[in-house]
Amino acid sequence: MNRETFEQMSLEHLDSVYRMAMHLTGHPDEAGDLVQETYLKALRVAERYEEKGGGIRPWLFKILHNVFYSKLARAKRESASYEDLPPGESDEIKPGEAAPAWDLTGLDWEQVDGRLREAVDRLRPEYRSVLLLWGVEGLKYREIAEIHNVPIGTIMSRLHRARAILAEELAEMAEELGWSNGSTA
Repeated sequence: MNRETFEQMSLEHLDSVYRMAMHLTGHPDEAGDLVQETYLKALRVAERYEEKGGGIRPWLFKILHNVFYSKLARAKRESASYEDLPPGESDEIKPGEAAPAWDLTGLDWEQVDGRLREAVDRLRPEYRSVLLLWGVEGLKYREIAEIHNVPIGTIMSRLHRARAILAEELAEMAEELGWSNGSTA
């Protein structure tokens, strides 16, 4: 792919990549640095990019996550605290558990109730990332699994956990809004 076409395709997703970087870092300056490094890395290998049916956005998210987690690992080696690193792969869906079937695709994150944003921000990073890639960015399980380099079952488990945690934390808000047992009546 030529550079001009690559730049045009990749820059269309700059806002989404920045939004995800903000969720990962929690700080505008760090997010900007992360996005810049992501696009520099993407540009360096642009000629090797091959369209595989999902578009360029999942590929950019994968680079973003790789850069972010590489920085975390480097910071740990340089004596960062243990709490800064994401927890390991230990979550599984229990038989019979079911999470609410939410569809947040196309959600304008800036218009979301502050309590929901705060609850999402309190999620463990691996839960938050999966929830936002699925719910806000509209990616498929397969694409998210490729970004995180984990099995689809792990993505499903993380998404289930994230939704269950949010449902529990936001039960009071739902009651306040007149929502109970999944109904809006």
